[in-house]
Amino acid sequence: MPLALLALAIGAFGIGTTEFVIMGLLPEVANDYGVSIPTAGYLVAGYALGVMFGAPLMTVLGTKVPRKRMLMLLMGLFIVGNLVSALAPAFSVMLIGRVVASLAHGAFFGIGSVVAAGLVAPHKKAGAIAMMFTGLTVANVVGVPLGTLIGQSAGWRVTFAVVAALGVVGLAGVAKLVPDVPRAEGVRLRHEMAAFKNVQVLLAMAMTVLGFGGVFAAITYIAPMMTHVAGFADGSVTWLLVLFGLGMVGGNLVGGRFADRALMPMLYISLGALSVVLALFTLTAHNKIASAVTVVLIGALGFATVPPLQKRVLDHAHGAPTLASAVNIGAFNLGNALSAWLGGVVIAAGFGYTAPNWVGAVLAAAALVLAVLSAALERRGSAPGALVAESVPAEQRAAAVHH
Repeated sequence: MPLALLALAIGAFGIGTTEFVIMGLLPEVANDYGVSIPTAGYLVAGYALGVMFGAPLMTVLGTKVPRKRMLMLLMGLFIVGNLVSALAPAFSVMLIGRVVASLAHGAFFGIGSVVAAGLVAPHKKAGAIAMMFTGLTVANVVGVPLGTLIGQSAGWRVTFAVVAALGVVGLAGVAKLVPDVPRAEGVRLRHEMAAFKNVQVLLAMAMTVLGFGGVFAAITYIAPMMTHVAGFADGSVTWLLVLFGLGMVGGNLVGGRFADRALMPMLYISLGALSVVLALFTLTAHNKIASAVTVVLIGALGFATVPPLQKRVLDHAHGAPTLASAVNIGAFNLGNALSAWLGGVVIAAGFGYTAPNWVGAVLAAAALVLAVLSAALERRGSAPGALVAESVPAEQRAAAVHH
């Protein structure tokens, strides 16, 4: 694998840390600002919505900018957002900081996925994408638990200052290691938009929303669930997040490996098992050992879907994958926002801290149904992918070489 993938993984590490560390610090942030846990959950939902809308916006704005330079600009935006969060005098200001940081997220992973896939042979694309996303998963083994520990001991503001420093390291890594990839010529916005006429692209994005939403329904509220239901001490949340991160790393690598061999079977297994495990979490959350094992499984099964879903979007987006790739990253975060909101709703309604697990199970099961539907359409040849490919203008097909 090219060394440039390490730079992309470094940037992903910083982004992954800021995305997930808030989950271990929700009680501290809520207490500091005098808001409820469900209200503090808006910091998760707000970040996710920022990714969803920022992904296409920043990608479109970056169509005139070389990809390496755009990645550097995105890391700069990420740094600014985290500094605002660290210094926020009020909850609303912190929410703004989270949204600013989130604007870099989707475009970084979307553009980064295209760059990563272009650095390797076609049969290694999913593996290259998984390698970049390894930074995101390793963040949950190292960055998030460490950030949670720092936040609980020195204050959550220190955590976000450290995350901003991680952004500086990521910026330096991109500047040093990523090659100057020329901007693709001949590709217009309307060409990029053509990918969204493909039903398979839309189905893959819907699977992304629902499948990964299932993970976040449970993990957003892991701190109160583990302390109030399982009976863990507050300090135990740190190593529970390490377990979740280890599961993510393993699931991501396995998903990347098998997505290049048997993509749809990989999705069937991971989504089906995720739905079952999330449903069981309503029971296992009452036992320390069982809940810890379940957290690992949720991380593994959830992230096993990431490389195959991202690769499926790239495959069906044909010669204009950049915008579709970025929008699919936004789709992950739309699922995050939807599930974080739904989880807060069921908690606020009095169903308890384990209720979001049922929300997650239903979302993951719905994603599995869409996967089966997508494969059925593909087998019957009724999906319009081929028609879209034939209708793509000649200059776009030529431009595909540059991707």
